[in-house]
Amino acid sequence: MKKKLSYMESVHRDGMIWGIALGLIILLFPVAVSLVFNAIPNYEVLAKGILATAPMYWAVGIVEIFTYVPMLGAGGSYLSFITGNISNLKLPCAIDAMERAGVKASDEEGEVISTISIAVSSIITTIIIIIGVICIVPLTPILESPVLEPAFNMILPALFGGLAVVFISKNLKLSIAPVILMLILFIFVPALNAGTVGIMVPVGVLFTLLVARIMYKKGWL
Repeated sequence: MKKKLSYMESVHRDGMIWGIALGLIILLFPVAVSLVFNAIPNYEVLAKGILATAPMYWAVGIVEIFTYVPMLGAGGSYLSFITGNISNLKLPCAIDAMERAGVKASDEEGEVISTISIAVSSIITTIIIIIGVICIVPLTPILESPVLEPAFNMILPALFGGLAVVFISKNLKLSIAPVILMLILFIFVPALNAGTVGIMVPVGVLFTLLVARIMYKKGWL
């Protein structure tokens, strides 16, 4: 008789299957385009480009695994890495859902809540994208209106600002150092902008963990 897998075992099994499948699909798409349009890339140029950019993504990918998994749980992490937009959508959604349910990602209840919230976020995002594609032409004059431009520029800050109020108020001592670090970096390092949020979130998390460790050792927490 086949042994029934536990919830966590099934999560890891399905997560690895879908992760590998997605990786293959991503890699096969450019191959298919090259074959269909007979546009074979220059492999020497391609190799130079990969060598120049891949190390950065490897480093970010490793850091994100150690950063996001404890915050999202296994199921939520698998689903987030497959569907994307972790720092912009999935992470805030999962954290808020677990906060409202009073659970942690390390608990099985937290695993379930995190996974459900990220799944719902992915479904809603897909529906909104479909509606946006259908309505993009008639809505373009409105969306490009100078009146609305400032609002679109503030969507991401507003999203993280709402979460920050909750978590900073609960961990005021611990929040001071990472807030100061991020302010200094984004004010005095011009290269950092909205496009680097995905990288800076793991950096901020690791810095906060280090500061928390030091403060705990000194008895400040």
